[in-house]
Amino acid sequence: MKCNTLAVMTLSIASATICGAQTSAASAPQATTITQSQIKQMVKDAHTPAEYKILAGYYQTQQESYLREAAEEKKEWARRSQYVVLSAAKYPRPVDEAKYLYEYYSAKADESGKLFVKYSDMSSPASSAQVR
Repeated sequence: MKCNTLAVMTLSIASATICGAQTSAASAPQATTITQSQIKQMVKDAHTPAEYKILAGYYQTQQESYLREAAEEKKEWARRSQYVVLSAAKYPRPVDEAKYLYEYYSAKADESGKLFVKYSDMSSPASSAQVR
C-alpha cells in the first residue's frame, strides 16, 4: 500500500512538472532572450538577411539600454558634483565613479549603435543582392 501511494505521488508531481514545462515552453517565443554566446555564434554564422535583422535588433536594444544607463549615470554625476569636497578627498571619489560609468555606458552605446547600423545595412535586400 505504501508503494502504491508513493507511485501515485511521484506520477502526480511528474505530471504537474510536465504541464508547467509545457506552459513555459508555449510562452517562450513571446519573451525571447538571446544570450551572449548565441550572439557570438550568430555573428560568426550569419549569412541571411533574416539573421542580420535579428543581430541588428539585438544591437539596437543594447544601444537603447546603454543610453538609458548613461542618462541615469549623468544625472547621478550631476547630483554628486554638487557635493564635492576637494580637501582630503580620496580617489576615486563618488563623483569620479559616476563620471566613469557615464563614459563607459556612452562608449558601449556608440559601439552598439555602429553594430546596429552595420547589421541593418546587411539585412536590407539591396545589400544582400550586392554581396552575391
